[in-house]
Amino acid sequence: MKKILFLTLIINLLGICLAQAQNDVQKQIQRKFIMAKDGETITLDAGSFHFLSSLSLEGKKNVTIVGAGMEKTFLNFKGQTEGAEGIRVSNCENITIKNLTVQETKGDAIKTMNVKGINFTSIKTEWLDEGNEKNGSYGLYPVQCQGVMIDACVAIGASDAGIYVGQSRDIVVKNCKAYHNVAGIEIENSLNAEVYDNESMENTGGVLVFDLPDLVQKKGGNVKVYRNNIHDNNYRNFAPKGNIVGKVPAGTGVLILATNHVEIYNNQIINNNSVGVGVISYYMTQNPINDKEYYPYPSDIKVYDNKIQRQRVRFQGKGTFGLLFKYKLRYGKNVPHIIYDGIIDPKQPEAKICIYNNEESTFLNLDAEHNFKNRSMDLSKMQCK
Repeated sequence: MKKILFLTLIINLLGICLAQAQNDVQKQIQRKFIMAKDGETITLDAGSFHFLSSLSLEGKKNVTIVGAGMEKTFLNFKGQTEGAEGIRVSNCENITIKNLTVQETKGDAIKTMNVKGINFTSIKTEWLDEGNEKNGSYGLYPVQCQGVMIDACVAIGASDAGIYVGQSRDIVVKNCKAYHNVAGIEIENSLNAEVYDNESMENTGGVLVFDLPDLVQKKGGNVKVYRNNIHDNNYRNFAPKGNIVGKVPAGTGVLILATNHVEIYNNQIINNNSVGVGVISYYMTQNPINDKEYYPYPSDIKVYDNKIQRQRVRFQGKGTFGLLFKYKLRYGKNVPHIIYDGIIDPKQPEAKICIYNNEESTFLNLDAEHNFKNRSMDLSKMQCK
């Protein structure tokens, strides 16, 4: 009996010591962020470190945060009690974050705001309870930034978008992998973006290019999405109720919503069982528009030279789109690969939606503006160049 009590005491003491050591490490790392000088490199050792509050970098220039490797340095925020983000960077210039993993944050894994020059390289963000609406919204979340580079990153389990860039400009997303998120990669209200050589798979939607109302930066555009492998995005939509991505049908490859000057080309868009590529206006969301400066129509969209295939299964998505194809349009297992809602700005009837030379793909103009009366699969009117 005495031996059992002694061992229990030893175990408890070891637990207290380990907890204290972990707390000391957390304080040391937090101090590094707070005390960092311009031009400094913050080095994070290999190991798994637990945090209860956000790590914040504010008003710095030319700072690098570097771990020992994506599979070696783990920053875990499970049970977080202070702040929402894992790492938050704001009002900075030329910041690099690389070679680490951020896990289990209460909110966004890494958020950068008002940063001029932000580089994410070889970072993983993940929530281990995949498919849970209580997971944080975004993995990588640069917003209102200029000069965004996201390279060789991995995003898993976000309840909104794994890799998201919002209200920013001059953006590159390349060599990344996103899976088991609601949206794999999303470009929202942003200008001058290139998204290429990525793999987006097993999300609800693979790649989203959106313009939404009620945001500071009103209009995005000049977005190129090319050489990506966008496949098997049939994961159930687990976004919390009320989120706009909650309307994305499971089985969506690429969805373009109310934005302009977008090119989708040279992609493999395979086995997304609802929509290969969708081009729609904001009216299809059925949400009210209160922003007088918002333009709800897509325009100057080019979808070309893609390989688009899907399995012969019924439209997978629920909600408006699912009901539309199941009960009203009745396409069964032959829902077309590329869908355009056909809602046109009456003041600018030349929407310039150009769709051509997509291998093995079929097309449908929904004519949603006229209650789907004159829907058409005739692609000849869309083959502008």
